[in-house]
Amino acid sequence: MEMFGRKLIKWYLKNQRKLPWRETKDPYRIWLSEIIMQQTRVSQGLEYYRKFVSNFPDVFSLTAAPETKVYKLWQGLGYYNRAQNLMQAARTIANEYQGQFPETKEELMKIKGIGPYTAAAIASIAFGKPDPVVDGNVFRVLSRVFGIDTPLDTAKGKKEFTSLAGRLMKGQSPGDFNQALMEFGAVWCKPRNPDCDHCIFFEECYARKNNIVSQLPVKKPKTRIKDRFFYYMVAQTKNGVILMKKRGPDDIWKNLYDFPVIVTNERTKPLENLIALFEKISFNDMIYTIKHISNEYIHLLTHQRIHAVFIRLIVENFPENTPENDLLLINKNDIEKYPVPRLVEQYLQDQKLIKH
Repeated sequence: MEMFGRKLIKWYLKNQRKLPWRETKDPYRIWLSEIIMQQTRVSQGLEYYRKFVSNFPDVFSLTAAPETKVYKLWQGLGYYNRAQNLMQAARTIANEYQGQFPETKEELMKIKGIGPYTAAAIASIAFGKPDPVVDGNVFRVLSRVFGIDTPLDTAKGKKEFTSLAGRLMKGQSPGDFNQALMEFGAVWCKPRNPDCDHCIFFEECYARKNNIVSQLPVKKPKTRIKDRFFYYMVAQTKNGVILMKKRGPDDIWKNLYDFPVIVTNERTKPLENLIALFEKISFNDMIYTIKHISNEYIHLLTHQRIHAVFIRLIVENFPENTPENDLLLINKNDIEKYPVPRLVEQYLQDQKLIKH
């Protein structure tokens, strides 16, 4: 056990990537990096991290920021509940903890928006607490080296891996150990074609010795992906006013902006959905001409595959009062100020309604 930690730390000190959040013990910046980097490649997340630190250098500036600005900076990262959790936790830390992050995992987890993984990362890296951080990279390294075939996405699996990581951490700097283990999984013990012949755990690795590297770690059978069909109405006046819609807090793309939409479980004719849209938003008397019907855009989410068609209209005018609270009229030159889903952003870029 102790040999594992010593080897790992030695490798890390020599091979770690130079990343800005590794040059600080500031819990705010460590927290920010952990939220941004969840399910995100470092090459992509680094740019977002720098943008957030530049715009919000501390928890108070993040708390004071308009939600629209936060979502706009987050645009393109996906999993928008992370941005919502970020703002929610920031408000709690600023208002209830006077801007000071709690030092223990247990206290950090009392803050809504901070889960076990993030709490352990902050506690260990910023405050030196012996709390193991277990992410996908850690699952992969430990399952292969120690031959663990318990599904990682089960309560039993998470408990088993966390317990093992905790035992391996003993005698090591908690922050360095956690970062080293995650780093080793990210850059060496990769999901596909890891360089086992030159691995520091060549002698110990159970998976290598038993030729089952590609079979570990184990997950439960995948959930079937559901297809959904989105038919958007992009209605615009001749002077450039566009009808948009703010999404609610309980759907995908929480609190982002898109267009009035009809969602179905099977592919149908776009113009049939246009009629349904008019009825849905009570715009039956609107005078319009159809300018363009887009090709189908396909966007993959964790358990959904979205097929989207955009029906662009030129309308004479809009009703003076939009009948739904989440509908609003926006000048096309101002669209870039609003956070939109990546799917909608792609359409707007293709139509040259926003810049690339």
